[in-house]
Amino acid sequence: MPEARVCPIRVNTNLLGLQLVDMPSKIRQPEQSTSGGISGTNHYWRLTMKFHRRAIACALFASAALSLAAPTAMAQAVKVGIVGPFSGPFAHYGTLFKAAAEGYVASQGGKLAGKDIEFIYRDTGGPNPALTKTLVQELIVKDKVDYLGGFVFTPNAMAVAPLIQQSQTPTVIFNAATSAITDKSEFFIRTSYTLWQVTVPVAQWAAKNGMKKVVTAVTDYGPGIDAETAFKSEFTKQGGTVVESIRMPIATTDFGPFVQRIKASGAQAVYTFLPGGPPNLGFVKAYNENGLAKGGIQFLGSAETDEYDLQKFGDAALGLTTAFHYSGAHDSPANKKFVAALKKQDPNAVANYASVGAWDGMFVIHKMIEATSGKKDGSAAIAAARALKWESPRGPVNIDPKTRHITQNVYLRKVEKVGDQLVNKELQSFGPQTDYGLDK
Repeated sequence: MPEARVCPIRVNTNLLGLQLVDMPSKIRQPEQSTSGGISGTNHYWRLTMKFHRRAIACALFASAALSLAAPTAMAQAVKVGIVGPFSGPFAHYGTLFKAAAEGYVASQGGKLAGKDIEFIYRDTGGPNPALTKTLVQELIVKDKVDYLGGFVFTPNAMAVAPLIQQSQTPTVIFNAATSAITDKSEFFIRTSYTLWQVTVPVAQWAAKNGMKKVVTAVTDYGPGIDAETAFKSEFTKQGGTVVESIRMPIATTDFGPFVQRIKASGAQAVYTFLPGGPPNLGFVKAYNENGLAKGGIQFLGSAETDEYDLQKFGDAALGLTTAFHYSGAHDSPANKKFVAALKKQDPNAVANYASVGAWDGMFVIHKMIEATSGKKDGSAAIAAARALKWESPRGPVNIDPKTRHITQNVYLRKVEKVGDQLVNKELQSFGPQTDYGLDK
């Protein structure tokens, strides 16, 4: 009679890994004794009662187990979806987002506002609006995330704005830099920068330092067009002339023809914008190989000397001038804490604009969780974020309550060598800068 020895109840909870099933509807009839009659009946009755006693005991155990599991199951983790490229030529962004986001949580003792955090990562591979929209829809509908973060490329961020708005999911932009993004949904917050924000100060600086003629050379998509427009608008206002505006396809790998046009333009400087990664290396290589540096055509940029690629440039990067909101060499206690936490989380991670954008993005998510007691309330979360001010690894910052974009210092930087390492040395601060693109 093996059926009389097996508990017919199995419990299924996430914690116990068991499964609840029905009681068996029948018990196999016992074989009658050779003498027949009443002894066979008693034998069957005893086994049946033994079976039901065992089933009842198992049911009581299952009930107790479910009761014990209930409080833990109720204390659900806050889910944060991180969207970015984790494969392909821009995969370092995803790697840095992950290290900074997890490093921030670890620096807070493993919880935010007393809540466990569950990260769910999704790989866009690169600029791919259709795929990004599908991934975000799954995160919102299937995974039921409470917050979203990441987004390297403007087209990807723009594509998900209707989903963010409809679902009221607070979404922190760690990188994408076109001004108009935060206009597309009231549930966007940005902790990175915009091209208007970092370009206006360098255009003013160029004019004040005697540059009269400049060429702009930008990658032909949202942030690049913002960079071109911002520089030309401010530089001409200061009395300068943009002698040529060059737009380079986003898939370009051969920058030689564009650099030759810059060389032939008669300009004193080139202001450029390229997406981080291989394009930066290619453009700077062409800039040097075609004699622009030796010919006295000054390089002006923003993120082109990104710390992630900086050592790969070698001495060709020495003297390159950029205006940007962060340098890995920024000297402050907050930056030292950030760099230490990042390296503890991932020894190969680099302190740069992508990782600091994610670190500060998680600070904002932390404060939104705190303001809502971990409950899903997009409007209350965004209201809390609008009022935030804090000391970032980049310096003092705040969220502009009107634009939901970060206000921050922008620094004039020049590549120098410290020991055997290249660094973006901050030469001066232009002070707090808003997003001038959203002020238009």
